[in-house]
Amino acid sequence: VQLQASGGGLVQGGGSLRLSCAASGRTFSRYAMGWFRQTPGKEREFVGVISDFDTYYAESVKGRFTISRDNAKKTVYLQMNSLKPEDTGMYYCAAAGTQYSGSAYYRRGETYDYWGQGTQVTVSS
Repeated sequence: VQLQASGGGLVQGGGSLRLSCAASGRTFSRYAMGWFRQTPGKEREFVGVISDFDTYYAESVKGRFTISRDNAKKTVYLQMNSLKPEDTGMYYCAAAGTQYSGSAYYRRGETYDYWGQGTQVTVSS
């Protein structure tokens, strides 16, 4: 599976962006799709994941971000509203071939089998 993230950019605080992650391969629907973000000098941070069981979010984005997927288009989306400067970072999508109940495993980067190249999001104050 190859993943291509897009949709990043510069936005003012309070604004919105929608990231997309397009996948190749015929088995996209079988994968749980996660989003992570990272800023220089900080560890990669779990943002959220959509699996067969549910959709889970980090506390820091809950209520502001929404993950959805279109299996026919082999694309997963991250709708980001009410953006804050602390949401700034490189956003990565990732695919996990094993489906888990609950979010614990999905919060770990090593759970994922494939990663996209990242798209930069910058939120100005």
